[in-house]
Formats: sequence, C-alpha cells, structure tokens
Amino acid sequence: MNVEVAASALKHRISEDAIEHAFEHPILSEDVEDGMVMLVGPDRAGNLLEIGVVEGSAGPVVVHAMKARPKYLR
Repeated sequence: MNVEVAASALKHRISEDAIEHAFEHPILSEDVEDGMVMLVGPDRAGNLLEIGVVEGSAGPVVVHAMKARPKYLR
C-alpha cells in the first residue's frame, strides 16, 4: 500500500523506507487524538517504531515517526 510521508515524520531522522516498512507491518494500533492512529511496527532491522497516521484526501499520511516509546510497548 502506498502511504504519503509528511516532512514532519522525518524530524527524528527515521528514513522513509523504515517508516513505510513499519506502516506495512504493524503489531499495535491505537487511536490517539484528532483522527490520528498510532501504529507500532518494525523497521527492516526489527527496531520498533511508532508511526502517527492521519487520513489525507488521497489516503493515509504518516505525520509522526520515531523509535517506539515505552508507553506504546505494553
């Protein structure tokens, strides 16, 4: 599935490839706020990332990405 990666998602120096892989392989999904869903999924090396996704006019848009924090690793 194609996902748009917003510039804000690159703030923590996570590559677009890693973001797309985590988006495509989520192990956790949680509604957080204002229509955003937080996904937790692995990058290609198995490191868990948290990915904030909103629905855009052309499909999902990742607006947040970083190493998964403990609150999402319960």
